[in-house]
Amino acid sequence: MPNLHSDHGPTASAATPRPLVLTGLAVWAIASGGGFLWLLSSSATPGPTSVPEPTWPQDSRIVPDSARANLVLLVHPHCPCSQASIAELSEIMACCNGLVAAHVLFLKPSQMPDGCKVTDLWHRAASIPGTHVRADAEGREACRFGALTSGQVVLYDREGLLNFSGGITIARGHRGESTGRQAIVDWLTRRTAKRSSEVVFGCPLFSDRALAGKGTR
Repeated sequence: MPNLHSDHGPTASAATPRPLVLTGLAVWAIASGGGFLWLLSSSATPGPTSVPEPTWPQDSRIVPDSARANLVLLVHPHCPCSQASIAELSEIMACCNGLVAAHVLFLKPSQMPDGCKVTDLWHRAASIPGTHVRADAEGREACRFGALTSGQVVLYDREGLLNFSGGITIARGHRGESTGRQAIVDWLTRRTAKRSSEVVFGCPLFSDRALAGKGTR
């Protein structure tokens, strides 16, 4: 009967050296961990902000509701982070029904076709009761309200005085009870708020070239 047992070990092609496997696993772990930390850092990094005018901009084409406070949310139509901002706006409007009129302005650069501005974000915003949605040609209104980052919110009282400026999310693309959202709700419901400004988490509304052209830094 033939001897089926081989005295030879695995061939080089059939076996992978153990140190090589461990090295590969280590490289993968480091890369994965680094990527996770980068995403975590990115989501927690606020966007640029500027100081809005203390009163409702006189040259704005947005007509404020004279019977209640007015909230303006500036959004880039293709910013994935702003899905959370729209969701938080929905929470604010549900808590403060009848106390505030919301105006959501979607940036529309000149090179953007008309159909591209009406995204899922647009439809979500338009479905929120008490909310008015319109395109912001060339970001002119964003500049008037001092917005540089998608998700920027400004809140004015009936007299047109600024009461809050900032973001309403806890991080980029993350929902949750943020200090910004709570400050707006507190002011609208009790006329008191612990904060009048907050950082904004979102994508830039303008490119560096566009900012330079507008004379804004």
